[in-house]
Amino acid sequence: MILVDNSLLTAIIEAALAQSGWEWLAASLGILYVILAAKESIWCWPAALASTVIYTVLFWEGQLPMQALLNFYYMAMAVYGFILWRKNGQEDNTVEISRRPLKFHIIYILSGLVTSGLIGYYSASFADTRLPYLDAIVMVFSVMTTVLMARKVIENWIYWIVIDSFAIALYWQTGFYVTIIMFGVYLILAVYGYLNWKKLQIH
Repeated sequence: MILVDNSLLTAIIEAALAQSGWEWLAASLGILYVILAAKESIWCWPAALASTVIYTVLFWEGQLPMQALLNFYYMAMAVYGFILWRKNGQEDNTVEISRRPLKFHIIYILSGLVTSGLIGYYSASFADTRLPYLDAIVMVFSVMTTVLMARKVIENWIYWIVIDSFAIALYWQTGFYVTIIMFGVYLILAVYGYLNWKKLQIH
């Protein structure tokens, strides 16, 4: 069992090292984005913008259209988030960390699943699309949860834990091994972000 585990680990490391420098750069900027966001730093948004520009190109070339579209959307959200946090900061009335009621989350999850199903069904009609339903779930809930992040809804971190888990499965099956490492770090940072925002909310 240990030999199998070591072989698997070696294969992952070798595959990761074989990835392009652009993917490494995008992943590093993505990790920086989450770290800064967890600390409520406005500079998380420029880091996100740079990362998503690179990923838009990489995913399009890797035949993951929903992920390419998602990262194109992230570009706009990075600008939106930066303007929103900066505007409120200048007014000495920063966007406050908040929570949403259970009813909101039930509607949120159901609407996300329905939308994912419809997009996945449509994407499946294209022969060169890989894992259309999983791709759609990651894309749809990431779009929705990025809005919660920008609005500083604390539950966004819980959603990111689930989304990151699905994303790891998606990228494992499509060969984006450096991105798997990034999302593994995201999982840890999502827990940190939730706990830190919870502490900031109390204060």
